[in-house]
Amino acid sequence: MIRSRFHLAFNVNDIESTRKFYIDILGCQAGQSTDEWLDFNFFGHQVSAHVGVIAATTQGQVDDLTVPTPHFGCLLTEQDFSALIASIDENNLPYMYAPQIRYAGKKYEQKNFFIKDFSGNVLEFKCYKHDDAVFM
Repeated sequence: MIRSRFHLAFNVNDIESTRKFYIDILGCQAGQSTDEWLDFNFFGHQVSAHVGVIAATTQGQVDDLTVPTPHFGCLLTEQDFSALIASIDENNLPYMYAPQIRYAGKKYEQKNFFIKDFSGNVLEFKCYKHDDAVFM
């Protein structure tokens, strides 16, 4: 079976701070780049950051949490989730929403947090207790 990967392109303020956030802090692998765009491996997916106008952020409601939209992120293993938190903390980056456990004790229990990149784009990272609950 072919493993599916997604591609996402989004705008950033500049390539230098984008490289620091995604490559140096999050640990993504850099791909091709110019002064205007940067491709990188975002946890197995192809992402392209382009210098341009950043999309306005609005809010949506998910149960008791007000979530910023648009946002993107990744579902991680427990080990990768913990390592990412350690890197963010070592670099003294502020969380929009600190790591937390949501839906405790339910089949779809998950850990998550929200953070902004240096251009203000919002990312959410999750870790499900039960992998088969992702699409519940």
